[in-house]
Amino acid sequence: MLWYTDIMYYIGIDLGGTSVKAGVIDGNGNILAKDSVKTRAAKPYVEICADMAALAKKVADEAGVKLCDIAGIGVGAPGIIDSARGVVTYSCNFNWAKVPIAAEIQKHTGLPVKAANDANAAALGEALFGGGKGYGDSVLLTLGTGVGSGIIIGGKIAEGFMSAGGEGGHIVIRSGGAPCACGRRGCFETYASATGLIRLTKEAMQKTADSVMWKLCRGDINNAGGKTAFTAMKQGDKPGAAVVRKYIKYLGEGIVNIINLLRPEAIILGGGICAEGEYLLAPLRKFVKKYTYGGKYIPQTKLVTARLENDAGIVGAAALFM
Repeated sequence: MLWYTDIMYYIGIDLGGTSVKAGVIDGNGNILAKDSVKTRAAKPYVEICADMAALAKKVADEAGVKLCDIAGIGVGAPGIIDSARGVVTYSCNFNWAKVPIAAEIQKHTGLPVKAANDANAAALGEALFGGGKGYGDSVLLTLGTGVGSGIIIGGKIAEGFMSAGGEGGHIVIRSGGAPCACGRRGCFETYASATGLIRLTKEAMQKTADSVMWKLCRGDINNAGGKTAFTAMKQGDKPGAAVVRKYIKYLGEGIVNIINLLRPEAIILGGGICAEGEYLLAPLRKFVKKYTYGGKYIPQTKLVTARLENDAGIVGAAALFM
């Protein structure tokens, strides 16, 4: 292993199912250079780790930064990550079990490597340099195919026992509700994800043939997306407005549960749905304020939107060394 002095730079790697993104980050969270490669997820883990190491070297070269000036490489990966050892305990995305991802990348780069769950890494990035900057404790909720979550307490990731905690998407908000991929029913992500919103939209369309949502979808229900109900609502469509109200209720229920349990200073919302701005946030804040335990008697948790977008994983992974 090499030893360094006067180190100012960090490399963050965001390992996804289709692509690997990496960037060189300075101490202020600025991305000096970034690049990506295809993941080649079907390949053995040693080859994927070699690809990540090569990408790390490439972005360092693109940034004009020598490896001896880099404090270390942080990796955000999907699944349960033993961050203390840098091992992927289990990842269904890659069918990995007990993969020493940190050691493999270090073997190729000579740099120290740390690893964390990708949602946790993104939460750290947003907490330090994005929507959560300035707040002491925060929780990031990413509303995408599922609901990813990461908990930051005192500027550090709260991972739970064996680094397997923080799965906010799998708290149940409706007992016996819609089935979730995890095997349970009524999970938060089943209702509050973009996937859940689209399901609610399609259910409403099937019940209301004259809804504006059909026009927006050009007569094909399979064209329904996360924006459909919101756009219809803005055009005065009552079924669309009903979908939005229902979605905000489900999202609010999960957020209230998280606030009541952790009482963070801020909840950071990420994902394409957040582009709806105050059409989403204003009624959501009202719901959360009404149902959070303690109500008006204690300061309210702030609801804010993520700022780093697709770079949150890179920045947060790099921040594992900050």
